[in-house]
Amino acid sequence: MNFPYFIARKVATNQSDDGKYAFSRLIIRIAIIAVALSVAVMVITISILRGFKNEISEKIFGFFGHIHITDVQSAGSILESYPLDINQSFYPSLDTIQQIEYLDQYLLFGKPLGNYFSTRTKGGIRHIQTFAIKPGVIKTEETMEGIILKGTGKDFDWQFLKQYLIRGNILTLPDTAMSREIIISAQTADRLKKDIGDRLDINFFAKGNVVRRRFDIVGIYRTGLDEYDRTFALADIRQVQRILGWTENQVGGFEVIIDHIGDINIISDYIYTQVIPNTMYAETIKEKQPNIFGWLELQNINEIVIITLMLIVSIINMMTALMILILERANMIGILKALGTSNWKIRKIFLYYAAYIIVLGLFWGNVIGIGLSWLQDRFQFVKLSEADYYLSYAPIELNFWTILLLNLGTLGVILSFLVIPSYLVTKISPVQAIRFK
Repeated sequence: MNFPYFIARKVATNQSDDGKYAFSRLIIRIAIIAVALSVAVMVITISILRGFKNEISEKIFGFFGHIHITDVQSAGSILESYPLDINQSFYPSLDTIQQIEYLDQYLLFGKPLGNYFSTRTKGGIRHIQTFAIKPGVIKTEETMEGIILKGTGKDFDWQFLKQYLIRGNILTLPDTAMSREIIISAQTADRLKKDIGDRLDINFFAKGNVVRRRFDIVGIYRTGLDEYDRTFALADIRQVQRILGWTENQVGGFEVIIDHIGDINIISDYIYTQVIPNTMYAETIKEKQPNIFGWLELQNINEIVIITLMLIVSIINMMTALMILILERANMIGILKALGTSNWKIRKIFLYYAAYIIVLGLFWGNVIGIGLSWLQDRFQFVKLSEADYYLSYAPIELNFWTILLLNLGTLGVILSFLVIPSYLVTKISPVQAIRFK
């Protein structure tokens, strides 16, 4: 029988009403509340920050794809377009690639650990599509607006944009005729006072000349990504090809959409080294848009700071509670020592007792944290400024494994620190403790 656990369970379930341990019971309740509130804050923080990062990342990936294949001269730029022949050995067969085998290495604090081992990506390449980009200027009677026209072809995946269309429809791209349809953002429509069915004239500078094109607005979208919404519009890729003086076999590049975001760097390297010729370049959107993704990575610091602060609060409360429990049970400690029980076994009694308190706090903390997160995910009652945060509400991502690791980590860290105040047991003299009433 586990003697320390047995005694700890008896002490924890002691419901005596004689008032002898009333103060310690109050301290225990405070400790449970402190742990519960700390865990609830950590669960909510992780759920919101990860939901926030994933939502914004998915919007950017949905707008541009995950990986761009372009001419080497277009590397690092969204706006620069150099023509590529659409007839490539990888197009459109690239989307048949499933898992990719590669060599990996375990890391410990950022340093390699052990030898390389063979593994596979979690997913493969889901889709590949062509695109072409051309900046232009919209001139109206009242204002001039810069705009970036993104040309899309029949291979374009409309799944992402459909969910952000607030009015109208997607582009109709007939085989025989060039479409004059265009989709603009709600911001652009509001500034220009345009709506579905209106016409829009855009001026482009090509080869030293001004080229004007007239489009019919068929759709209006809003993604919430302010800097993209106010500048990007979508039209038939043949319009962009014609403005640039390209043939129908020339495109600005290829957008690659993958199955799993965690594979983005591996698949990008694979495409660059194994698939495309040396006149082309493959890079992730994270590399093309380092500012916004760098800003998202900074949110990890906020997550670490909040978790650390909440752990400190829990540790301080539990250390205080444990010391009070030890002092109030000094008589019991003296008797156990007199019976020959070692200091370590007595310390284990109080560590088991502390673990019981922490587990109670974890339970109620998870109930509160997961409950509030679920309510936010369901009803979205916490609103955000879309102009500042790219989202109109605080998004939630609840992940079972993340929450499980958070709970195990919290339990382990707090118990590790409680080993220090448990040394108080060794300072209690059996004779003096037995006399203590």
